[in-house]
Amino acid sequence: MAPRRDDRSAPTLHDVARAAGVSFKTVSNVLNDHPQVRDTTRAKVLAAVEELGYRPNLTARNLRLGRSGVIALAVPELSQVFFAQLADEVIRVAAEQGLVVLVEQTGGDRDRELEVLRNPRLALTDGLLLAPLGLTHDDVPPSWTPASPLVVLGERLFPGPVDHVTMQHEAAARAATEHLLGLGRRRVVLLGAHAAETSSVAGLRHAGYAAALEAAGVALDDALVIPVETWDRPSGAEAMARALDTGLRADAVFAMNDDLALGALRSLQERGLSVPGDVALVGFDDVPDGRFSYPSLTTVEPGRHEVARLAVQLLSDRIAEGATPSGEPQVVAPAFRLVTRESTRV
Repeated sequence: MAPRRDDRSAPTLHDVARAAGVSFKTVSNVLNDHPQVRDTTRAKVLAAVEELGYRPNLTARNLRLGRSGVIALAVPELSQVFFAQLADEVIRVAAEQGLVVLVEQTGGDRDRELEVLRNPRLALTDGLLLAPLGLTHDDVPPSWTPASPLVVLGERLFPGPVDHVTMQHEAAARAATEHLLGLGRRRVVLLGAHAAETSSVAGLRHAGYAAALEAAGVALDDALVIPVETWDRPSGAEAMARALDTGLRADAVFAMNDDLALGALRSLQERGLSVPGDVALVGFDDVPDGRFSYPSLTTVEPGRHEVARLAVQLLSDRIAEGATPSGEPQVVAPAFRLVTRESTRV
């Protein structure tokens, strides 16, 4: 039985050590997941932790390690559902590791993203998760190294000890387009193209679309590639309406994200076209609204939870390494999943 203690005070490591019949150092080794601890000893310590309701003092630990226990997340816009969901996932995963998340919005602006990288306020945090839209390779010289741990949510952009967590943009876009082609559709619109971009998200999804057409023996028709600079619902609706009003014939649409797809859905229906009867529609991101639109939206679920989990874990690892990071920078891309719903079910 655990020794009696004053119920008004929080249990300490010494209390856990007495309850488990081990040393203070052994308790510390168990809680820090030290490998050289016997399984029986570890079980005894963890049972005492559970019995006493011990909770580590994260503030004291961070002070000892010279850390704040706060990480920063910089995203373009929380008004975009995908980034709001990503922030939600990051905050939840970080909380499981005892970390607090400071969220910054950049608007996807290059200068604002550069400012975030050198913002003195971020010196108060232990590391940064950055989802850039405006930055290019030209903004990051080969000799550049981050002043503090950094993980980029996006394509390989930064040299040096910077990990990148991305998505399988090209493969997922190809799968989405192949799904439409498999329905017998041959005039597939690509909605959301960005001209002259090849290594960006838009460029990679465009490449996946083109690869699917080529593999199916369908000629790429530039008239079906509709550029949209801002990937939101109003822009998707406007671009789709403008294309239809010029007489564009299409029997399917692959939209670069769900917001564009939901905007396009509105314009298609306003012009008397049925979805999916006349035009099948696929989006990308699997935002919640897609489940409740009418018809519900077929989309790509890009592994958002895994993106958040891997990003926080990689950043935590870099923070733990301190000023001397070890190992090669990693580029990881979780698996995606095509979620078929009513917008492609004829």
